[in-house]
Amino acid sequence: MVALVQTARFEGKAAVVTGGSRGIGAAVARRLAGEGAAVAIGYRGNKEAADALVAELASDGGRATAVRADAADPEQTRALIEQAVTEFGRLDVLVSCAGIEHFDALEKITPADFDRVFGVNTRGQLFAAQHAAAHMREGGRIVLTSSVSAARAVFGHTLYASSKAAVESMVLNLSAELGQKGITINAIAPGGTATDMAAEHGASYLHPELVGKMSMSEWAGIQVALKRLAEPSEVAAGYAFLASDDAAYMTGRTLQVDGGMF
Repeated sequence: MVALVQTARFEGKAAVVTGGSRGIGAAVARRLAGEGAAVAIGYRGNKEAADALVAELASDGGRATAVRADAADPEQTRALIEQAVTEFGRLDVLVSCAGIEHFDALEKITPADFDRVFGVNTRGQLFAAQHAAAHMREGGRIVLTSSVSAARAVFGHTLYASSKAAVESMVLNLSAELGQKGITINAIAPGGTATDMAAEHGASYLHPELVGKMSMSEWAGIQVALKRLAEPSEVAAGYAFLASDDAAYMTGRTLQVDGGMF
């Protein structure tokens, strides 16, 4: 695999990454810190992983802090962002990676399921954007997280997919409003990625007749142009692009990072 080229695109800037203790979020935190950003890592429950990542980034010469914040609670997200601003003196980038999965048939979905999934994946991202934008100056960058599932039919995936489709509409509409302040807002729609979440839920993405007969890696070999799952660092590169000045004229869009899924 080709090594990613590290630059200093975020030197002197400060970023908040929600869901930053594991998976794609942790890879984004590493990428931003590796390019010079001071990073506040939001996490819900895994304090050990978050603290270990902060120590890792510090050992590499980066500046980072970990803050417990449940993305389902807008006030905790507000506190995360305000702590980052207090500690770093500014906020230039928000990357919202916090999210939860859900698979269930229509007849089994409950109002509590709806509230839980949309509370994190949709409401949580909306208020993260709101609180971040309040502290950003011209040139601020907000990057939310959708999913390729927003545009694909998967058995039992209605709640999750629709919560992510709402995010794509969110960035489209907020782009007009935030553009008046010189702030861009976009989203990344990751495809299959080699994370612990994928290991836990990957089989659910398969057609029911294929469950137990095919692994996610085998599925990717057939359904993805590049014939494999993404590494978190490869998806993080997409977030870093949208968070950088390289994407200064891109807003309201959702960028698919899926290896050519078909």
